[in-house]
Amino acid sequence: MTDTPSPELSEETLSPVEATPPKRRRRLWLWILGGIGVVAVMFAFFIASVELLHYTESAAFCSACHVMHPEFTAYENSPHARAECGTCHIGPGAMEAFKAKLANVRYLWVYPTGQYEKPIPSPIHSLRPVEVVCEQCHWPEKVYDDRLVVVSDYAADEENSLTTTSLLMKTGGGTEEAGMGRGIHWHIENPVYYIATDEKRQDIPWVKAEYDGKVTEYMSVSNPLTQEQIDSAEIRKMDCVDCHNRASHNFRRPNDAIDESISAGLIASDLPYIKQTGVEVLETVYETEDAAAAAIAGIPDFYKETYPDVYAERQSDIEQATTELQAIFDRTTFPFMNVTWESHTNNIGHKDFPGCFRCHDGQHLSEDNEAIRLECNICHAIPQVALPGQPAPVISTLPAGNEPESHHSTTWLAEHRYRFDATCTECHTTDDPGGTSNTSFCSNSACHGTEWKFAGLNAPGIRDLVAPPAEPGNGTPNPIPHPIGADTDCKVCHGPDGVHPFPAGHESFDVSMCVQCHTPTSTTGET
Repeated sequence: MTDTPSPELSEETLSPVEATPPKRRRRLWLWILGGIGVVAVMFAFFIASVELLHYTESAAFCSACHVMHPEFTAYENSPHARAECGTCHIGPGAMEAFKAKLANVRYLWVYPTGQYEKPIPSPIHSLRPVEVVCEQCHWPEKVYDDRLVVVSDYAADEENSLTTTSLLMKTGGGTEEAGMGRGIHWHIENPVYYIATDEKRQDIPWVKAEYDGKVTEYMSVSNPLTQEQIDSAEIRKMDCVDCHNRASHNFRRPNDAIDESISAGLIASDLPYIKQTGVEVLETVYETEDAAAAAIAGIPDFYKETYPDVYAERQSDIEQATTELQAIFDRTTFPFMNVTWESHTNNIGHKDFPGCFRCHDGQHLSEDNEAIRLECNICHAIPQVALPGQPAPVISTLPAGNEPESHHSTTWLAEHRYRFDATCTECHTTDDPGGTSNTSFCSNSACHGTEWKFAGLNAPGIRDLVAPPAEPGNGTPNPIPHPIGADTDCKVCHGPDGVHPFPAGHESFDVSMCVQCHTPTSTTGET
């Protein structure tokens, strides 16, 4: 058997690579591998760039600068603690991210050189529209049910006496087409525009509201603008951050934080004067954190010197209280950045800052003297207060019944002190009217026992509008048009600064002397 020779391979039977000379073949492989390497590097660079971009929008990156420690601390204790900084401060969109990074390049030299403000100002004018930012998570048409809120307030006395205030918050919301559109979130459904005369938008003298097919302009009677000022001013449409301006960076007032810690059992409520001592220490202004820590650490010495028996028996409670007060300070006050609870106004509420009363102060009037309503029961129910030793109040969740026509006046809260008469007893208990004993509807200490310094109930323009005209006397003592009781203090309304001041010479009279000349309609405030 003979071997058959193999056929010769021709160039036609070789692959392109095999047909390439070895030298060129090596170069070809180098180009292929090099191209793959370049693509891999570019892909890795792209992935790294995306990750770097995401990192620069994260809380970890933003908190790396020591000047942001106050904001980061507040953020960690906020409802938005799981939202990255860029979610709110930059929002979606590659172009917006690029613009934000470009604008923030200046911080590369501002922070290292110390050329920054203390405290860091809120970026009011650089925030993106709420439709782009807030509505990534929050649905504006959502309806919120009424919510019961109980506020505990411990007094600055030896017993840390507890007063509770209970009220229903009427957040509301929704659309009128769906039968809603009420409560605090009424503003979402109905466009409101305003002019602010300061950078922080705390002074708002002019407001325009669109509601029920009508447009109404309101002006502050205490600080009116001229038409020329209105024409030249920036008119802003109200949105979420006009109320929720500290949603993620709220620095609590130490007084309120201490109350919450006592209620939560983190501070013993029966340590003598712990509320007063804590507030005095935490609301003092310190130059450094070390000075504050030394003052807080001295609290046990107060008990050692003033209450030695308490100190001997309850050292663990005292140490726990001291530790908690230091924790409150660490999340509310930052001396190195001049940050305290007062450094950034919080527009939620109307007690420590103007908040709601920037517009709802009762002294913003339209051309026909209709006011932006200042009424307790629009945004929440009438607060019910229980003083120490008093039973918890009964909170009704039912809507108010038919109100008298007088109560529909937009200036009713300013008027009602002038309209107090016997008809009030048809619906309300009236013992101790204008007092703070909480023994009747008319002696609510949440109303009369609080200084509402941002409300305009006593603004001269409002008092002139709602006060009845003075009538000259006819020599006969006027009858008392309302019921009186054992707790009635005539001087609440008829004192020198009252709504109906008594004549000269009546300063020493008490209620028993008043009724000798003035005949009351009733001697009881009960219905």
